[in-house]
Amino acid sequence: MNTFIQYIIILALLILISLVVIKLMKRDFSIEANKLINYLGGKDNIINAECNMSRFKVILKDVTVVDKDAIQKLGAKGIVEIDNQLKIIFGKDARQLKKYIDEIL
Repeated sequence: MNTFIQYIIILALLILISLVVIKLMKRDFSIEANKLINYLGGKDNIINAECNMSRFKVILKDVTVVDKDAIQKLGAKGIVEIDNQLKIIFGKDARQLKKYIDEIL
């Protein structure tokens, strides 16, 4: 009986550790969305934002205030600038970021 209780305690601890690891590995898109908005020059600089598959397209008032290096550190795989718009390749995370950015804007 004593061994059985020890196994239950070990199992409970393993489950708890697994849940903590999963929580730590899960990205917090609300924080990343706030950072992305700041890197794009703030809410007032964003005219429109769209998401198409893995690409996040944003039309800006002033492209010169964008911190492209910080956006790439955030996880962008590429950034294409055309006139006053940026197409940022985020991969599978693009839709999640767009969802949180819509809530903020």
